Amino acid sequence: MTYDLVIGDRAYSSWSLRGWLLFDAFGIPVKTHLARLYSDELPTMLRDYPPAKTAPTMRTPDGVVVPETIAIAEELASRHPQAGIWPQDPKARAVARVVAAEMHAGFGALRSHCPMNLRVSYTDCAPPAEVLADLARLETVWAWAKAQTGGAWLAGDYSAADAFYAPVAARIAGYNLPVSRQAMDYVQAHLAHPSFRRWRAMAQVDGADQDFYRRPWPQRPWPGPTVLTARAVEGTQAENSACPYSGRAVTHVLAMDGRRFGFCNAFCRDKTAADPEAWPAFMALTQA
Repeated sequence: MTYDLVIGDRAYSSWSLRGWLLFDAFGIPVKTHLARLYSDELPTMLRDYPPAKTAPTMRTPDGVVVPETIAIAEELASRHPQAGIWPQDPKARAVARVVAAEMHAGFGALRSHCPMNLRVSYTDCAPPAEVLADLARLETVWAWAKAQTGGAWLAGDYSAADAFYAPVAARIAGYNLPVSRQAMDYVQAHLAHPSFRRWRAMAQVDGADQDFYRRPWPQRPWPGPTVLTARAVEGTQAENSACPYSGRAVTHVLAMDGRRFGFCNAFCRDKTAADPEAWPAFMALTQA
């Protein structure tokens, strides 16, 4: 048995991103169940997860339903104490919990003006004073945490605290928000994190755009790592006969560097084409 995790659209559901990172970034297997936001899909799916009403919601292998990312983080840390979800060092752990709790409850102006959208990056979003105040508070919190613990992440090694701030990093990148060089270095660490890259790759291809998130501002290229060029192609001829993820027979193919690689479905192919280097199993296939 494994964990189940109900999530919303990957491109837009910042809370779902947090919840999923608590699994993928710490090596805990999970089966995701995607429900499209602004439709009846999520409330319909959550009927099987009482008393939950939001995404993400986790169900443990023994059937306990755990909504809310704070609760998910604490329950996973209890069940997987060696995973590193919270730091082992007491001081670093306290720092991580302080900053995670503030993220869970605060920064409302930033959330409202800059809803997460992993499919675009704007040159400017005219942030009002309330958003600038939230950014100033972020600078204070991040600087304080790093001064307490050292390292590139908020509490030493990557922890639940960083998973909680990943959507904020995405907002800063997506809306070109004004932050210091030190804060931008932290943002760039998130954009380059392997789990974040995998989530964003899936976010490019797991559904149509949501009109609620459209903004009229000029766009720029996504400021994260440069991705390898790959594209979907017709046919089933490929170097490999089995999907690198599922082991099932090839039905869909992408082309990269003049080579053809096969997958068991369109989603496997398209998430790989969106960012090939985000997927170790695929990169191993290219080097075999």
